[in-house]
Amino acid sequence: MKPESVLLDSNVFIEYMQNGRDHVRKLLSCYDSTDLVIWGVVKAEVLRRIKSLKARAQLESFSSLMRYAPTPVTTWDQTWQLDRKGRVFPLTDLVIATCAIAEEA
Repeated sequence: MKPESVLLDSNVFIEYMQNGRDHVRKLLSCYDSTDLVIWGVVKAEVLRRIKSLKARAQLESFSSLMRYAPTPVTTWDQTWQLDRKGRVFPLTDLVIATCAIAEEA
């Protein structure tokens, strides 16, 4: 991953959907769409909060502009290793951290 790549966390999407803030326009004014990265775990985290088909369509439209990074198989062992190094964090946060480390995000 290039240093200027940005891993978008679920809070960006959730705030966009809840408050109507146009993060898409703001992000695209600062970055190319290929610099914006999403992982499956982040998308799943957001999908769990979506109640309407319209909101789902908005998420699909927004996320289709970005680069999708697959979750490497080694993520699951690395997630366990991170968990054993200190405080216990939610699984989704550990997976996001592991993916970010793997992609140098």
